Amino acid sequence: MPNNSTITVFVLLGLTQDPQKQRLVFFIFLVFYGGTVLGNTLIMVTIKFSRTLGSPMYFFLFYLSLVDFSFSTSIAPRLVVDSLSAKKIISYNECMTQLFALHLFGCMEIFVLILMAADRYIAICKPLRYPTIMRRQVCVILIVFAWMGSFTHATSQIVLLLNLPFCGPNLIDHYCCDVQPLLKLACADTYLINLMTVSNSGAICSTSFLILMISYIVILHSLRNHSAEGRKKALSTCTSHIIAVIISFIPCIFMYTRPPTTYPADKMVTVFYTIGTPFLNPLIYTLRNAEVKNAMRKLWSIKY
Repeated sequence: MPNNSTITVFVLLGLTQDPQKQRLVFFIFLVFYGGTVLGNTLIMVTIKFSRTLGSPMYFFLFYLSLVDFSFSTSIAPRLVVDSLSAKKIISYNECMTQLFALHLFGCMEIFVLILMAADRYIAICKPLRYPTIMRRQVCVILIVFAWMGSFTHATSQIVLLLNLPFCGPNLIDHYCCDVQPLLKLACADTYLINLMTVSNSGAICSTSFLILMISYIVILHSLRNHSAEGRKKALSTCTSHIIAVIISFIPCIFMYTRPPTTYPADKMVTVFYTIGTPFLNPLIYTLRNAEVKNAMRKLWSIKY
């Protein structure tokens, strides 16, 4: 902690102060978290042990599920437990750790979605060079760089906050620790830090979303030269990816590309990309993907 801070713990106000609604929050988000763990674990196990899902697309999908699992685990368990707690107390160190995990896995999800889009672009637009470009070694190197970039981003967010003094009050009007709610409690001028946060997190979200949308427009445009069967298969895969990109990026852009103001909808928007997106991604990538569903059936039949 900074030497001039007097706050050692924070109190999370959560999604609601109503006892009846808190019990509802407990059951709803317990189900969401259970579904997230089950769905992403099932995808990771299927990809790991299936012989038919060895392409780079499923290599990146494995890491997307791993990130979704970790992302939700850094937020959801505390939200579930706090919904039944009288005092939602979180220590300074725990708060900073949660913030680091939030930005580490959130940024990693963005990078993995970019890698998946690049994989689809090369597979559809440059099919003859695809096996050469997307070799296993290349995929591993790309994932390592993605982790390094995510770690750098998360570290930069923590460094900005670790030097801020917190003198009171210690009430965080949120259900998790994030940059904007903490900046409101700092006993210092945070304008410059907020500007740096927007230029960092906001730039990553906005630029990545723009790159992804342009890449998928190019991919969809190139599908006109493919056969009807190939076009249908590629379109199904790209549609899944576009849906995942939209539900991941729109809330992120809303939260991190604006002045230091808070809105009543902030908590629900944060719920959508910290709890909802990790829950929905397994459904998007399995319900719309015949190869994954067939691999799950084969794996299930072998195991039982």
